Amino acid sequence: QVQLVESGGGLVQTGGSLRLSCAFSGRTGSSYTVAWFRQAPGKERAFVAAIRWSGEYTLYTDSVKGRFTVSRDHAENTVYLQMNSLKPEDTGVYYCAALETVPVRMPRTATIYDYWGQGTQVTVSS
Repeated sequence: QVQLVESGGGLVQTGGSLRLSCAFSGRTGSSYTVAWFRQAPGKERAFVAAIRWSGEYTLYTDSVKGRFTVSRDHAENTVYLQMNSLKPEDTGVYYCAALETVPVRMPRTATIYDYWGQGTQVTVSS
């Protein structure tokens, strides 16, 4: 069993930055795919970015490319999402998710992921 705890959300102005953290506990190892999703009010949960725990591959949705960076720290058992040049449309609850396999194509579908954190709110004011 794996537990995920997100932190780092908050209120920021347009153009600002935030760094989200996703701390792993429980059964950890190298055979995980970790993703960030976000859910805006009234909308479905949407894929943002993903990384293999080994760190050699990352994937981003088009709207965040060049602005967001996903990374991991093995020593801290933590995955990060650095968010720069934030826009109001980035507002939502951000969730960390883990999949206990490393498929060739990292999935963008929320239902495929095995474990989820509780979410952290990100609000970008205009």
